[in-house]
Amino acid sequence: MEEHFILKILRGVTGEQYWEEFPLEKTPFLNITAALMKVQQEPITCDGRRVAPVAWEQGCLEEVCGSCSMLINGKPRQGCTALIEDLLRSTGGLVVTLAPMTKFPLVRDLVVNRDLMFENLKKIGGWIETDNSLDQGFGPRIAPRLQQELYQLSTCMTCGVCSEACPQVNEHSSFIGPAAISQVRLFNSHPVGSYSKDKRLVPMMEEGGVTDCGNAQNCVQVCPKGIPLTESIAKIGRDVVKKSLADLFSLPDAHS
Repeated sequence: MEEHFILKILRGVTGEQYWEEFPLEKTPFLNITAALMKVQQEPITCDGRRVAPVAWEQGCLEEVCGSCSMLINGKPRQGCTALIEDLLRSTGGLVVTLAPMTKFPLVRDLVVNRDLMFENLKKIGGWIETDNSLDQGFGPRIAPRLQQELYQLSTCMTCGVCSEACPQVNEHSSFIGPAAISQVRLFNSHPVGSYSKDKRLVPMMEEGGVTDCGNAQNCVQVCPKGIPLTESIAKIGRDVVKKSLADLFSLPDAHS
């Protein structure tokens, strides 16, 4: 006998959102992305209506691209690694709810616009300058311990899950969010990237910078890559204090 479950999805656009439920067969290792594909093939609701296919994003299907971020049973995470069996077991029911993230502009159904996160990467200079690098030979050596630290920080997918969980990221705040702060740590820790360290710290000292973090620590709990976001925030916070003091004492004497 076939077992079924219900995929309950919040659909529509801003101001016109509504719930629709889709019956699906439970199969081994079925994840949210595969379930949405089944709905796309046969978009028939529980009450027998054929509706428009659900809009959502997908890419790598292996938790690398970050595009399938959404609220699954009310929690922000990636759809490609969320197994239906685990979700049903955790609730003890037969319904899995999907909704778009709320901290980004809604496009349609489960699709949101995460452009702000990429603009923030531009703001903090989220890259390493490589001008004339080919003429300078090999770059500086990086100790294995630092390599390991940089690798973990570099796994950020800009998925938006940390911002979704952060209470400081909201329409009334200009907080840049945990991901961008951690990327400042990544590039400032790199031997070549460190040459632009002070430049990256400037936006961290402005409104919306690291001091706007409320220390809720939700971000580190939901990050799908296990990035030590709170460590990054603390590290950049210390660097900002050091730079502030250095800037203060380097000011020319007004009485001289």
